[in-house]
Amino acid sequence: MPVDNRAFEFLRVNDRPDKPREKGITEIRGPYYDPMGPRELRDILETMGHYVDIYKFSGGSFALMPEEAVVELIETCHEFDVEVSTGGFIEHVLVADNAHVEDYVAKAGELGFDIVEISSGFLAIDVDDVVALTELVVDHGLKAKPEINVQFGAGGASSEEELLEETQQDPALAIEEGRRHLDAGAYKLMVEAEGITENVTDWRTDVAYQIATELGLENCVFEAPGPEMFEWYIKNFGPNVNMFIDNSQIVECECLRSGLWGKKSTWGRVTSYDREE
Repeated sequence: MPVDNRAFEFLRVNDRPDKPREKGITEIRGPYYDPMGPRELRDILETMGHYVDIYKFSGGSFALMPEEAVVELIETCHEFDVEVSTGGFIEHVLVADNAHVEDYVAKAGELGFDIVEISSGFLAIDVDDVVALTELVVDHGLKAKPEINVQFGAGGASSEEELLEETQQDPALAIEEGRRHLDAGAYKLMVEAEGITENVTDWRTDVAYQIATELGLENCVFEAPGPEMFEWYIKNFGPNVNMFIDNSQIVECECLRSGLWGKKSTWGRVTSYDREE
């Protein structure tokens, strides 16, 4: 569905499902690299809010902020029909405050978070335990978004050299874990970029195809922390692939999704077939 009163509305753009979307989801990063406050967030959402589905805190940034500021950010997102995710922080709680894992999930619900990401890239932990976290989040009435990855240490901005010291995991293990999370009620699966398109000598696009094929493209949100990455996903999976990007790249990403702009290999080639129901 088009944006109401879109400028130059006579110019065609690719069909994008209306919110709440199950495909074509764009998740953007909130406070972490950028100490984003509610005024900056409102500027983003007043101009591009139609194209943002999830706003993600990163690195436990919410635990440093005044509670009223966290609530204001969440409420601003909800005003624009944007859901809010905790981002990958539960692994810290597991290690540093193991007895407060359920308190953490409960507090997220009280503050208005919609989604709890279940990250485990730094942990040596049984799959049964990680799946139990998905069940815990669902039991609290929140959406669970566990991550799956093929690189130990994924999700922490480690250097390529550091990650190369770690052995990559078999994608079949990540896929099986993803199936178990979906069976436990997970909302979507976050597919970490490390080991696939980030901090690798050669991109493992075969892994991205395997995960999408085995788990269902609609169930995956692919991390794409750079224009060359989200361009590859759009070029190979179409404009309605689910992706997590930096907030600074929302305009470039949506121009590509919509077919308005592109680079050498995508200019004029990203399109949709708008069937009349």
